[in-house]
Amino acid sequence: MIKWIKEFSKGLVVSNPIFVLALGLCPALAVTNTLDNAIGMSGAVMFVLLCSNMLVAVIRPWVSGIVRIPTFIVIIATFVTIVSLVFQAYIPALYESLGIYLPLIVVNCMILGRAEAFASRNKLSLSIADALGMSLGFMAAIVLIAVIRETLGTGALTFFGITLFTLPVLDEQPVSLFLLPAGAFLAIGLLLAVFRKWGLIKND
Repeated sequence: MIKWIKEFSKGLVVSNPIFVLALGLCPALAVTNTLDNAIGMSGAVMFVLLCSNMLVAVIRPWVSGIVRIPTFIVIIATFVTIVSLVFQAYIPALYESLGIYLPLIVVNCMILGRAEAFASRNKLSLSIADALGMSLGFMAAIVLIAVIRETLGTGALTFFGITLFTLPVLDEQPVSLFLLPAGAFLAIGLLLAVFRKWGLIKND
């Protein structure tokens, strides 16, 4: 149980995929202009990472090293197809908003990396812990980036059509730069500086 908790917790801070490992930065830069997009992408990544890790951990004794990577890609692509079809059928607005970045989960180096580096070498229970920890760490990171970008870029924060709050000055004169790709770099840079200052991320 202690090992399970250790594998689960490492993805939240110590090995956070965005702020520490710098993996999966493409969606972190592309879809974090709104909180809705960040939550939608987080849910999709969690589903794909959890399901692929579980399946890889189960079949690993029977997968030859020669076809290991192609097998992992096919598994990941299958679950990405499933989540894409579900989004398209039940939440089409979010599906359209995420655009090409939803199917690009197939080549997300974080998901393939966890399958290769962890799930293919560990038992099912630890692979589940790894997937949950990494996906929750990913979710926390991009949701935090999205909150900063949307709030500063629009002067308000909304959650699927519901306005959570507005900022008195920025609602009339928002910093539109934060809605552009450059704004994502600024948000990530600011967060990294704060985390290093607080000692959450070690200076190497």
